[in-house]
Amino acid sequence: MHFKNATHYLFFSLTCITFFSSCNKEFKGDNYTAYFGGEVTNANNPYILFCRDSEVIDTLKIDANNRFFIKFDSLTPGLYTFKNEPEYQYVYFDKNDSIMVHINSKEFDESIVYCGRGDEKNNFLMDLYLKNEKDRSTLFDVFDYDFQKFNKNIDSVYAISEKYYTTKKEHIKWSDGFDTFAKAALDFHYFSKKEMYPIIHKIRTGIDLYEDLPKNYYDFRKSINFNCKELANFSPYIMYLSHMLNNVGSINYHNHFSDLDLELKTNINKLNIADTLIKNKKVKNTILNNIAFSYLLEDQNMVNNQKFLEIYNKYSTDKSKKNEIQKIGHAIQLLKVRNALPEVMLIDKDRNILSSNSFLKKKTVIFFWTEKLTSHLIAAHKKIADLKLKHPDYQFIAISLDNNQNEWNTNLLKYQFDTCIELRSYDFEDLKAKWAIMKVHRAIVLNSDTTIKNAFTNIFDVNFEANLK
Repeated sequence: MHFKNATHYLFFSLTCITFFSSCNKEFKGDNYTAYFGGEVTNANNPYILFCRDSEVIDTLKIDANNRFFIKFDSLTPGLYTFKNEPEYQYVYFDKNDSIMVHINSKEFDESIVYCGRGDEKNNFLMDLYLKNEKDRSTLFDVFDYDFQKFNKNIDSVYAISEKYYTTKKEHIKWSDGFDTFAKAALDFHYFSKKEMYPIIHKIRTGIDLYEDLPKNYYDFRKSINFNCKELANFSPYIMYLSHMLNNVGSINYHNHFSDLDLELKTNINKLNIADTLIKNKKVKNTILNNIAFSYLLEDQNMVNNQKFLEIYNKYSTDKSKKNEIQKIGHAIQLLKVRNALPEVMLIDKDRNILSSNSFLKKKTVIFFWTEKLTSHLIAAHKKIADLKLKHPDYQFIAISLDNNQNEWNTNLLKYQFDTCIELRSYDFEDLKAKWAIMKVHRAIVLNSDTTIKNAFTNIFDVNFEANLK
């Protein structure tokens, strides 16, 4: 954990001790009373949403002292989420836990610290999350490694995390219910890397490793419960299942499909496998939605989209998401080749608000980055510097998806990017809706008349430069 303001943290800790001393009592066996509270600095909005399984249980007002609090007369043990939108994190409650949390919304994840009854296990889960995120930020380069080097890297990282998990489990002696999530956070980050490696390695290097992987490479799949309802809303588990389906659903050998038809058949294949493999409705619906989001962001073919959505609607029972999926499918049609790029507002380093329509009428490459993925932002700008030398007739525009102007300016000074026009998203939700930005690894190529040449590409694709000819 990183605490930039030690005095403030000490004050928060003393507040915890004082407050929860009044809650530190014995509870009867049938008493499921629990407490949750905390303080929020730099709040994104004046409310904390307390949720379970994506459903809001209560809306907590942040008071004039930046604090919130609630007493639950009966709270079922399990994993919950708290949100100061758009940010969220997990908190696990055992019977009669009384937990306070400190949040600084400017550094949401890094700032979180728990205190009170039940704090140790939650601080462990938060710390493991941060370790995994730090590791994830370096993976961009790791996926380029040959198999032996890659395997050595991920095994050594896992060994360190596993030792940390074992030590904390023995010390804290947490419940079996909590261990379901602790072990999942440990294992599925590791398993996801193994699933992603052959796919991303091929995309980035052009080398297909599938036939060269050891025969036991995927043996870990045998131990996985693909219908674990407890993990249905836990992101490490859902992310793993998505990566696994990308692997098993791929059609590696073909010579008669167009790229668009191959993409359609591959994603319908993933829908079919998910329907067969996953029987729990909550888990299945979440995975089907992930497949749909990803596919609709890659394919601009109206006929194929309709074929895909027919299968998706056949398997999905999640009525709340179906309309959202349909809306995204419609929005993506507006990003077809030769269409005008929908207008969004952007900000420059001097806080001037600019329209995307004000771009020079020149052939253009737009790419995206975030400070949360350090290795990507560095590699992306390095790649753009190389492309700029090869294609001087193009202008290159970098758009930061981060929402803090000062931190963005600090990063620009730190990295001294001078190869492209640097702008920041003014309203990320508007940008996401109009340009269908669901992932940072995305680029848009425009013609000289500012119409779309390719709105769904990636500067690290081995064939990317074909878009610039």
